[in-house]
Amino acid sequence: MTREEIAATYGAAADCFDLPALGFWDRLGRRTLERASAAPGQMVLDVCCGSGASALPAAHAVAPGGRVIGVDLAAPLLALARAKALAQDLRNAEFRQADFDQVYFRPDSFHTVLCAFGLFFFPDMAASLQKMWRFVRPGGTLVVTVWAKDALEPLHSTFWDAVRRVRPDLDKKVHTRDKLSDPSALRDLFAFPVEIEAGDASQAVVDPEDWWTIAMGSSYRATIELLTAEERDQVRAACLALGSATLRTPALYAVARKS
Repeated sequence: MTREEIAATYGAAADCFDLPALGFWDRLGRRTLERASAAPGQMVLDVCCGSGASALPAAHAVAPGGRVIGVDLAAPLLALARAKALAQDLRNAEFRQADFDQVYFRPDSFHTVLCAFGLFFFPDMAASLQKMWRFVRPGGTLVVTVWAKDALEPLHSTFWDAVRRVRPDLDKKVHTRDKLSDPSALRDLFAFPVEIEAGDASQAVVDPEDWWTIAMGSSYRATIELLTAEERDQVRAACLALGSATLRTPALYAVARKS
């Protein structure tokens, strides 16, 4: 997707992004931060921060005296992050609408740089990682989280099977996120030492309507917005047919510590 498409997709998804059915965003955001060593007084940069799943816990961790800067393309998600920061009385978190490839900070500016579920959107992932690494100060940590194999199943397969039936022209044979679900492929993007940790997780889906809510609050929204009303109803029906089941949310955590 282009930058404009990413901003539009997640801007539209903001209406569902923070609903309980998508609680995995916050859970995995906290687990991303847990891989860092954020402490009071430190500086944190959150790349592709969304609505603050890792940035807000980071702001709590570095208070007092520390500061968190989150950057993202989607203004509606940033509005959600700012509202949550206000509700939590967090005055040390700043959220900026920006393309990370265009932002500038001095080298060695941050104790921690985080990027949860955003790496696969960059056109040159290796170059973007190098830029993140430049911003990490000696003794600091870079933590990048991506989806592992079978993430968001059984919704992922069900959704794309349904899209294939009604709009085969929209079917994505290869998903960029899937390329990174292999730990070796993820490691190969890093030009500096990195450890890859796998974390397996899942959540129960009791209400069938939640399957569609999850689709509407995630990257599937880009495809949904291209469907006609009739096509959308057919894809939605396929997702609801999953009934009560378990959503898989495994992730890979790439952790690099600068000596």
